[in-house]
Amino acid sequence: MPSTRPNSPDGALPWSAYVALIVTILFFSGAFSGVHGILGCLDFTALSGSFGKIAGEFTFVGRGGTGARYGFLFALSLVPGIMLALAVVEVAERLQALRAAQRLLTPLMRPLLGLPGAAGLALISSLQSSDAGAAMTRTLYDEGLISEKEKLLFAAFQFSSASSITVYLSMGVALFPFLSVSHLIPLGVILFYKVVGTNLMRLYLHLLQRKNNV
Repeated sequence: MPSTRPNSPDGALPWSAYVALIVTILFFSGAFSGVHGILGCLDFTALSGSFGKIAGEFTFVGRGGTGARYGFLFALSLVPGIMLALAVVEVAERLQALRAAQRLLTPLMRPLLGLPGAAGLALISSLQSSDAGAAMTRTLYDEGLISEKEKLLFAAFQFSSASSITVYLSMGVALFPFLSVSHLIPLGVILFYKVVGTNLMRLYLHLLQRKNNV
């Protein structure tokens, strides 16, 4: 089936594509987390929402479940966030935000991670939600925006300390009173080693390719 997405020749991206890119990055970055009022609608976590409580304590997933039944309910609880992320990316793509990302971010991401700029939104999303990041990565691969090798590199980045920002700010907050440095430094260390891990995978794939060529 032919694509219905808009195409523009090189150098002909409208200004709205860059605006859409900036808004989408802010949406997934958590910049509007905790903001009250209409700006709160620009936060992925806020729009994802949360399930109500049953008996004042549990969600519909419950606690202590096992086997396929519990796995099914847990997987079902992930669906809304993934659907929301994919819907936002679809809108951003139709506004040519991914093409703008490819143009602006490739000079940074290619030497740093070996990834094209088109993966920028998925990268930012993966720092908040590992499920949304994985789904967006699959979409990038299916649409030919990243290669098999780039998919492996991206998986290495996301697998290490998945959903870094969300986990750090939700669970790591218990350690904040005991830190002798700025709260952002440990998060910076985590992100730094995610980049290191990705480049180790990059080196491994390079050596493997050379070996196979020989």
